[in-house]
Amino acid sequence: MSGLITSVDHVLLAAPPGSEPALRRFYAEVLGMTELPKPEALAARGGCWFTSGTAVLHLGIEDPFTPPRKAHPGLRVTDLDALAARLEAAGTRPVWDEDLPGHRRFYAQDPVGNRLEFLEPLTAAR
Repeated sequence: MSGLITSVDHVLLAAPPGSEPALRRFYAEVLGMTELPKPEALAARGGCWFTSGTAVLHLGIEDPFTPPRKAHPGLRVTDLDALAARLEAAGTRPVWDEDLPGHRRFYAQDPVGNRLEFLEPLTAAR
């Protein structure tokens, strides 16, 4: 049996209680994502949802919270250097990694310690 999965609908990252303001600043203001309204039945659980292009990230509240050390979403971007500069200006340090053939990429952490990978295919890189 093949072909049952057609795409990724969203990726959920965990976050500690009360972190929504910092998450909104980071994902909306720094990364330029758009916040999505949560359905009423889910809004009471806290957290927030964001989208940009075809990427959809859900930040769900988890208590107790421990950020994962290795697990992360890989987010494809245009103009990786501009994104790195935006992150640096906001106080988030990109950690560049050249180990993926055909791509430029770096890792960064959101305000609660979630690891994020940002990558751009070399054919699209400036």
